Amino acid sequence: NSRVVHHFIPEMPLRVSALRALGGYMNIFAIESFMDELARAAGTDPVEFRLRHLDDSRAQDVVRLAAEKFGWRAGEKPANGRGRGFGFARYKNLAAYTAVAAEVEVDRETGHVRPIRFVCANDSGEIVNPDGVRNQIEGGIIQSTSWTLLEAVNFDQSRITSRDWSTYPILRFPDLPDQVDVHLIDRPGQAFLGTG
Repeated sequence: NSRVVHHFIPEMPLRVSALRALGGYMNIFAIESFMDELARAAGTDPVEFRLRHLDDSRAQDVVRLAAEKFGWRAGEKPANGRGRGFGFARYKNLAAYTAVAAEVEVDRETGHVRPIRFVCANDSGEIVNPDGVRNQIEGGIIQSTSWTLLEAVNFDQSRITSRDWSTYPILRFPDLPDQVDVHLIDRPGQAFLGTG
């Protein structure tokens, strides 16, 4: 069963534009956050829940590989002050498959989140330039971490008030994760899916 509600606002108070990956980042963030809520409501491990609801073997492969390389164990609790998360996406439901496991540290007094480790598995079809694919994924992980934890454009009722890059918050080098591992599944002879 489904119910779809569409709200179209033709005249926005502020002009909007696309980010890297266009709507992919925000859409997948919302979808995967809801997948976690569903897994919790079902009393199931988030990785097991995703695998149970994926019927595409290539999607299952990236989820399994990311979980394995991360050392994900169902029901295992992270160390005190740490958390972990898992996400999967197939870009626009027709391009590259990617799964990511993350470990973060949270200072409960300040709310500051420090990324510790990311482990990613990717299937972009046949791989021509493995270093290029890894670089693209590593950059995407760092940029999306920055968006999630820090970045924001401020505005008032009439205009954007964020006026310069020097005051715009982004992830700085000291805040980078300790480790980012990218594992590629090469599919020689398969279509090139892109890695954007």
